[in-house]
Amino acid sequence: EWNDALYKGNFQLAYKLLASTNDFPEFTGRICPALCEKSCVLNLTDHEPTTNRENECAIMERAWIESYIQPAPPAIRNGFRVAVIGSGPAGLAVANQLNHKGYQVTVFEKNEDVGGLLRYGIPNFKLQKNVISRRINLMREEGITFVCSTPIDLEHLPEGFDAYAVCTGTPQARDLQVPGRDLKGIHTALEFLSQQNRILAGAQFAKDALISAKNKRVLVIGGGDTGSDCIGTAHRQGCKSVTQIE
Repeated sequence: EWNDALYKGNFQLAYKLLASTNDFPEFTGRICPALCEKSCVLNLTDHEPTTNRENECAIMERAWIESYIQPAPPAIRNGFRVAVIGSGPAGLAVANQLNHKGYQVTVFEKNEDVGGLLRYGIPNFKLQKNVISRRINLMREEGITFVCSTPIDLEHLPEGFDAYAVCTGTPQARDLQVPGRDLKGIHTALEFLSQQNRILAGAQFAKDALISAKNKRVLVIGGGDTGSDCIGTAHRQGCKSVTQIE
């Protein structure tokens, strides 16, 4: 329906329809692997699928430009307080949904800024961080409280809440227990990507803690989206070469 509205040039209706089932189309419109496009009937017949991902992004950017998106705090609060542990995609979606239903929501984040994997796992060349901050600012205006740099012990949850949503994601990488794994210069993808995102945000690291691909021959193990992110980041850091194995 939102594709049809977009086809007819009604961006405002397209936005309303899209936002009714997707909390953050500006994120998915940039980073979703778009499996729907690979299985689209038009792709199977004409090799030209409906460009859902690009359409989502275009609709949302027009919605921001035209001010279709405005803070909409709930008219009535229901008196219940909810703590959301983690501010990644899941935590943000939970917070957004509960806030609009009238709950008073506080989001706790262990890192120094909000966004989880969106902010620290995905490179800027795929998701500019101002896109995340724009949405977070809107959520603040709608009444959600964000508390950063605050790790939460799940055995001792913060007091004063009626319910808790644990949205901590999967920060533990799937490891390879193979000979040589403990040698120097072997890192998980998130170690590499999150440090680069922090550097681009202005953070500084000691030389012995810095993970840099500059002038190095890089091997990426894994051929998915995360592996592609590592390839792009290694090139931008000035690597000598990249080999990817799948």
